[in-house]
Order: sequence, then C-alpha cells, then structure tokens
Amino acid sequence: MEKRTNSPYPRIDRPVLAVVGVLLVISTILFARNDREHEWRWYQAEFKRLVAEKFGPDKAKTVPAGLQQIWIPSMAKADRCVTCHQALGWKGFETADEPYRTHPPEILKTHPPETFGCTSCHGGQGWAIDREPAHGPIEHWNEPLLGKQMGEEYSLSDNKAALMQMNCNVCHRYERETKGAEAINHAKKLVNEKGCRGCHVVNGRGGTIGPDLTFVGDKEAEQYEYGRLSGQKTSFAWHVAHFKDPRALVTETVMPNFNFGTKDAQALAMLVLSWRKSPVPAAFIPGVPDSEPQTQQEKADEERMKNGPGGWFVKTGCFVCHSVTSLGVKSPAQIGPDLSTAVEDVQSRFGRTLDDFLREPTGTMSVVLSRQIILSPEEKAVALQKLREAYAEHEKQKAAAETKTVPVAARH
Repeated sequence: MEKRTNSPYPRIDRPVLAVVGVLLVISTILFARNDREHEWRWYQAEFKRLVAEKFGPDKAKTVPAGLQQIWIPSMAKADRCVTCHQALGWKGFETADEPYRTHPPEILKTHPPETFGCTSCHGGQGWAIDREPAHGPIEHWNEPLLGKQMGEEYSLSDNKAALMQMNCNVCHRYERETKGAEAINHAKKLVNEKGCRGCHVVNGRGGTIGPDLTFVGDKEAEQYEYGRLSGQKTSFAWHVAHFKDPRALVTETVMPNFNFGTKDAQALAMLVLSWRKSPVPAAFIPGVPDSEPQTQQEKADEERMKNGPGGWFVKTGCFVCHSVTSLGVKSPAQIGPDLSTAVEDVQSRFGRTLDDFLREPTGTMSVVLSRQIILSPEEKAVALQKLREAYAEHEKQKAAAETKTVPVAARH
C-alpha cells in the first residue's frame, strides 16, 4: 500500500524551500553588514566624540543618532544631508573640517534649513546617505554638489564656490543685485550693457532673433551639440565656450563675438543656467521681486526719447542696438553703429547706397529685418527718410561744433 503523508508540500519542494530559507538568512546578514558599513555611522560617532571633547559627555548625549531627514512637503524634497552634517547649527565648530563644520549663521536667518532644506542651495542628491552618491558627480545624476571641488574642476577664475550662486539666482533672478552673488551680479550687468535683449527674450522681455532664454537652464545636458567642443562635455562648459566665441560652436549664428574673457564667460554661463523654473514656493521668499520691471529712470529715459525727434527709432525698436545721437537717442546696449551717420557709413562699409541696402539687407541686418523689425515697402521709405534726417542733423551739429573750435581771430 502507498504510504500517505500529511505534508501540504510535495517532497520535491522541500529542498527548494530549504535553499530559499538559507538565501534569506544570508541576504539578511549581508544587508546588516552593509548597513553597518555606511559612512554616516562613522561620521556620527566622530561628531559625538568631538562634542564630548569640547562640551562634555552630557552634551554629547543630545546628538541625534541614526538617519536624519528634512522633509519639505511643498517641494517634495527629502534632504538627508543632516545625517552626516550634524554640526549645522552648533556653535563652536566654525573652523572644523567638513562634515563637522558649523554652517555660517547669517544666511540661515533668512534660509532656515527646516524650510528650504539643503540641496535647494547647495545642490547634491538629498536622499542619498553615502558621500559619493550624495555629492556626485556620478553617472545619470545631473545635480552634483556645487562646492569648491566642482569649481576647481571647472577652473573657476575667481571664487571656487561660486557655482552655488546658480541656485541662489533661481529664486533671486529678478533682483538687479543679490548680496553674496558677485558672479551673478556681474553677469546681470553684462546682459544689460551688451544688450542681450536686443535678440533674446530674457525674463519675458526682449527680441526674437535668438532663442528665448527665460528658462534655458531647464535644457537637459544631452540636448547640447558637443561636436565642436573640446575638453569637458557639459552644459556649463558649452556655454563658457559659446560666450567666448559663438561661431566656434554654432557656425551659422549671428550672435556677435563680444570677446569675453574667462571670468565674464563663466559668470554669464552661471547666469543662464540659473534661468530655470523655480521649485521654491513664493511664500518662502517674501520680498523677492516676482518679475523684472524696468527702473523708473529707464522708463523715463525711454519715454523722453520716444517723444523726442528720434521717436521713430524708439518705437520701431531700432534703439535697442543702435544709438541715434544726432536726434538724442541713446541705445542701452550700443552694440550696433550709430545711425546718425548711416547714410555715409553704409556706403563706405558695403559699397551700396542706403536705400539699396534697406531693400536687400545683408549680414545681421538681414536677420533683424526679416524676424524682428519687419518693415513694409512704405515703412522702409519712412526709415530712409528718418535716417537722412538724422544724417542732416549730424552734419549740422558737426558744422556748429567746428565753428565753436575755430579761434575768433581766424574767422576774420
């Protein structure tokens, strides 16, 4: 007779279950071992020792143990940086080595960690619990720690920790100047001086010849063309090289070469990469402008020029790049020639009359007059008339100036 068994499993399953059980035990042991090897355990033990040494064992007992986390629900951000950087708000460790150094207290008054977290300003991977994945750079991680190490890798010409200013400007982008963000402030000044808005929309205002730069910082690194770029293949390196020599990277561009030095190009690269959508709720940054309006002086100057003899050049937008000094029009950028002498300047530079050039423009002006300032044949006739009036006024002013410089005796 066949012997029966009360086991719910066939005999063949018993070895399989035994093997699975052994593997579970082994994996549990390995997990526990690996967990014990995390760097943060050593950092916490060392910080507790430093506190005991400086303030006594009772104070050391107040140091938190285990994984620590700052959770910002409104930004869906989890920062575990404080697991290792436990000295964040402690006094007495201002000169200690990282991660045992006290954070400069001044900035924490307006940017408390419990509100902003850590990575909003410093960058890095907030949910990581080991140094390498937290700080980066590692594969497939586009937000490494913006500290001195990365500044040295990019050979920043001035402040090695200046890259962090990119994150500062995500929130402070509409301020003309931000305390502590010298590189960004310098770049903003260059944007105004060089008239970048003549061709690009920046913060909602500007021309349409070049791409809209309002949120260019959100462009993924993989979307850049690195074929003509030597050295590092990163978006930051691309922008630095592009600012130094636009046509070296984009052969068909009409962007002028402003001959920027390394410091200028690096500052501008930081600025454009900071132009991205802010992850910080407006309630976190009270008092920070939420748009970039013109100053009262800028508005007054533009209104005065618009109602003056050179008003046509202001209304059409020509003044963004060109001054017309004979008619009292001053460009904020002055990147193009003064149109007061366009009648003779076009003839000498292109060997063509002004009316012929307006009919069939070449170079940068062919792009401007086809994309941004589009004039009908009738409007081009008005433009020709206005340019001749400006030239006539220029000649009149020139003659008057020469008369003043001639000695009285010489006139008789």
